[in-house]
Amino acid sequence: MEVKSEISTKYSDLYLENIGKITDISTPFLNSFREEAMQKFRSMGIPTRKNETYKYTNLDIFFNHDYRNYFIPVPSDFTKAEEFSCDIADLDTHGLVLLNGFYPTLNGKLKQLPSGVWIGSLNEAARKFPELVEKHYGKYANGDSDGLVHLNTAMASDGVFVYVPKGVVLSKPVQVVNLVHSDVDMFNQQRNLFILEPNSEISIIICDHTMTPQKFLTNAVTEVFVGENSHFDIIRVQNEHNNACKITHTFIHQEKNSNASSNNVTLHGGLIRNSTHHLLEGEGAECLSLGLYLADKFQHIDNYVNVIHNAPNCSSNQLFKGVLDDMATGAFNGRILVQPDAQGTVAYQKNNNILLTDDAKMDTKPQLEIYADDVKCSHGATVGQIDENSLFYLQSRGINKREAQLMLMFGFAHEVIQNIRIEPLRERLDNLVMQRLKGELTRCASCMVKCG
Repeated sequence: MEVKSEISTKYSDLYLENIGKITDISTPFLNSFREEAMQKFRSMGIPTRKNETYKYTNLDIFFNHDYRNYFIPVPSDFTKAEEFSCDIADLDTHGLVLLNGFYPTLNGKLKQLPSGVWIGSLNEAARKFPELVEKHYGKYANGDSDGLVHLNTAMASDGVFVYVPKGVVLSKPVQVVNLVHSDVDMFNQQRNLFILEPNSEISIIICDHTMTPQKFLTNAVTEVFVGENSHFDIIRVQNEHNNACKITHTFIHQEKNSNASSNNVTLHGGLIRNSTHHLLEGEGAECLSLGLYLADKFQHIDNYVNVIHNAPNCSSNQLFKGVLDDMATGAFNGRILVQPDAQGTVAYQKNNNILLTDDAKMDTKPQLEIYADDVKCSHGATVGQIDENSLFYLQSRGINKREAQLMLMFGFAHEVIQNIRIEPLRERLDNLVMQRLKGELTRCASCMVKCG
């Protein structure tokens, strides 16, 4: 049964208008998924609040808009992407820059790093390494409850590909900078695929930036395979203007004794929705899912986390913290599912929030579904204001009220930031968080556009 909502029909029409251009620049393998994915999207439509996982997030403000153009690049579009440089001092990385979801082709579509690591364009990787991409692409992204995953499969043409061979430890992180730049309102998508063979290790930093003040809607899907005994870290820093909507879906599949951590740091953005999925498929797998979100004005930030324990003796930990000011709203939905065979599971979940005004609002929904006997699981959530006793203590030591409030909020937020192992990035984020709490960082730090 197809969903006939006016909004969903807009994106079905956008697909029909652009599918010829999309398939022309993609490989036959990526194209082979498109028609079935669009049929699934038509049957599910854009998620509404009737969808339990979107209960507290209204997507209409960004999806009910006429995006006349779907970005298909030409070489001249990539000039700004090639010129972009990260402003974090001492951050030594293997850098990639994407423009509106596409990897620039001016300096080569794929790069080979030491020890046989490959990074670059997913579309090009599907041509160069067809057996590898075909083994993993589309295997981990689950759109059973989210039509936007199928919309991405139907329309995304490119994104980032990362491959780490067996036994390789990449000492320097890979940094992916997502630039959104256009003279018109734009809807764009990207698809990422990260593959870690057994006994490998890599850290990936993803930085989201808007370069022009137009209305932007981004729908991104990332699939990650973490092989046996491998270690994977992904840190996403979101710092976009109030006209930007960023929706991310990250699916992390973990094999035996693997370790994976995900950390979403949201400093700024009009509407942000991060869905993070950890599937613990092998015995002894461990995962850590973290998030920090700072919102003001009428911003809305939603984090959905789904951890599935499918194997015995696995552990998971979720820690999400938020500070909401003005009329900002937030949502957290954290789910832990322990399957019958997942004996010996250890799983924790915590969501803490500070509301700085009476008009700010936070909805939090921790969930545990346990079908095994031998488990240790707990969850908790708090929504409140700055602790008055702590505030009084600091003031009694001669610290003025405003500085005392900043100290308490920074300490509250730092519990998430301190888990970042990359020191220059951790120090930079500490600085940006303090700026944000002071009200100084009211738009993307790297963008001089005067966005509202």
